[in-house]
Amino acid sequence: MNHIEINAFYRFAPLRDPAGLRELIAGLCQRLDLCGILLVASEGINGTVAGTPEAMTQFREGIASICEIEPLEPRVSHADRKPFLRMKVRLKAEIVTLGVQGVDPREKVGHYVAPQDWNALISDPDVILIDTRNDFEVELGSFKGAINPHTETFGELPQYVASQLAANKDRKIAMFCTGGIRCEKATSFLLGEGFSNVYHLQGGILKYLEEVPEQESLWHGACFVFDERVGLEHGLKPTDLSLCHGCRAPLSARDRASPLYEHGVTCPRCHNMLSPAQKASARERQKQVNLAARRGQRHIGPRVKVSCEG
Repeated sequence: MNHIEINAFYRFAPLRDPAGLRELIAGLCQRLDLCGILLVASEGINGTVAGTPEAMTQFREGIASICEIEPLEPRVSHADRKPFLRMKVRLKAEIVTLGVQGVDPREKVGHYVAPQDWNALISDPDVILIDTRNDFEVELGSFKGAINPHTETFGELPQYVASQLAANKDRKIAMFCTGGIRCEKATSFLLGEGFSNVYHLQGGILKYLEEVPEQESLWHGACFVFDERVGLEHGLKPTDLSLCHGCRAPLSARDRASPLYEHGVTCPRCHNMLSPAQKASARERQKQVNLAARRGQRHIGPRVKVSCEG
């Protein structure tokens, strides 16, 4: 069991010919039989990729060679089967979309705070602690005392900063996200807006859950991840969360016990949002999933838009 290695990573680095690199990376992933999602842009790469440990070693070596970058330092976890159905390598304008021109973490970025030092920082009553993730992610879990900006996408964060934080440019601002990439962009953006004391959790929530003992932790709940595991807890152990196939929302055991939940079709959040035709299509898809399972196979089904925010 746990024979699949999962690497979550990003690297801000100037990449020449991102389109050409995308083709080379896609070929590498195909040869190694990997699954996951990887974004390529002129500012760098960002992704979560899974395969056998041997294949992942070759992948990291191959990426460094193809992109001419330093070796990746991924957050590593394990599973008993691949957490993605496909491998997608996509060309993007940004590897994490903030939508603000001129923000470059390679030029300026907030102070990195190691997981072991994070508790001391966020326990300071003078620190403003901000969760930079999307609203549905924050609902599943966050750090004690963190502010939820109630954003649906990362691109909404600049508006929150302008309307809610502008008067606090001399305060200590601490930010965190899943794997660190959103905070690289967010803290760089804040520095450009005139904030002077900006900090962020190095390696993100995943690194914190990996390294900080649960008995010392200030984290509560699950950390949402953009794959079939849905949520991780301390020690990067998967939770009992699942995804609704109707709206892609994370579901708890309580959600699945609701009379508005129909496996593979709807959940309490989307039950009244989907049309009869959409529900019928979802039921047919679930029927094919069940038939494939009886044959000992995994049904891939229609393509679903997946994010790669970290």
